Amino acid sequence: MRILVVDDDPVAGEMTQAVLEGLGHAVQWVENGLDALQALDSGNDFAMIVSDMNMPLLSGIDLFRELRERGDDRPFILLTGDEPEGPLAREPRLDGCLTKDFTLEESLSGMIDDVLARHRHAAQA
Repeated sequence: MRILVVDDDPVAGEMTQAVLEGLGHAVQWVENGLDALQALDSGNDFAMIVSDMNMPLLSGIDLFRELRERGDDRPFILLTGDEPEGPLAREPRLDGCLTKDFTLEESLSGMIDDVLARHRHAAQA
């Protein structure tokens, strides 16, 4: 699956990319929400977006809201250095929110499986 990773921190972006590639996904990493919109508008067929929450120019939550306003309902997972309950409470339409920590490899893999299962179920309904 092709996944777009959005993170302004090169270390975190590369780590997320490595985790996802280790799971067998094709990944493109961009450094901010505006670059993400450009990548998505350029016809790249991303099946999912994994974005950092706190970024300059366009935050992860603002990127999510912009995509939903455009009618883009592809799976979107938000990564945060804070507790994930806050962003989920502010934006209940998010597909998932995870804390960026040492468990990311395991938690991101499980979250992707869960989000994809929910999207498949919704598409069948």
